[in-house]
Amino acid sequence: MYLLAHFIADEEAAGRLLSDPGAADLITVTDRGLLVTYLPVLYEPAAGGLGSVLGHVARSNGQWSTPALGDALVIVHGADAYVSPSWYPSKAEHGRVVPTWDYVTAHVYGRLVVHDDPHWLESLVRKLTETHESASSKPWSVDDAPRSYLDAQLRAIVGVEVVVSRMEVKAKWSQNRPAADVDGVIAGLEGAGRSDAAAEVRAARGARTAPGVSADPGTGSAREARPPGRAR
Repeated sequence: MYLLAHFIADEEAAGRLLSDPGAADLITVTDRGLLVTYLPVLYEPAAGGLGSVLGHVARSNGQWSTPALGDALVIVHGADAYVSPSWYPSKAEHGRVVPTWDYVTAHVYGRLVVHDDPHWLESLVRKLTETHESASSKPWSVDDAPRSYLDAQLRAIVGVEVVVSRMEVKAKWSQNRPAADVDGVIAGLEGAGRSDAAAEVRAARGARTAPGVSADPGTGSAREARPPGRAR
């Protein structure tokens, strides 16, 4: 990942993104070329080391049965938003401004492990369901489905786990702009109905490089990311 020092996510920002990753891209390099699946995932920081990313794919999806050459990559997408240069007060001062895109994302690398085990899969499906149904006034439960139907659905999927060996988390929320421009971005996003992105810009204001993460000045890549949200 191209990652300048002021966009390296601190542990709080990284923890927020990975604690509720939603869906993500699972990418593997194989002798058939690149294989990619977009799938709902959970991040388990307590799985050991840097944790694990858990998900499932259709049994008919050949990605799980095609050996990966080296590490798998999971790309986690967070909030993102277009930033108009018209929101910058500096536009009126000198005009040397251009549009950009603000966003947060994580690139998570590790060994791909396949789980063709109905008990493992049912546990994961229950966790995913409980996570995403928790905000509902009438949450659906796995137990609402007939057992025979559930068993058939579980036979149609295969579990995947990426045992994390390293991760890079980038939070680009206008940290490289002057304070007045940051205020303009927040106001512009609020006016565009993007209060979610505006909140991210506020949270990132004045953020420092996360402990345990350094930037390579030659490439801008991150090194030795500490697991987010882990107690020291």
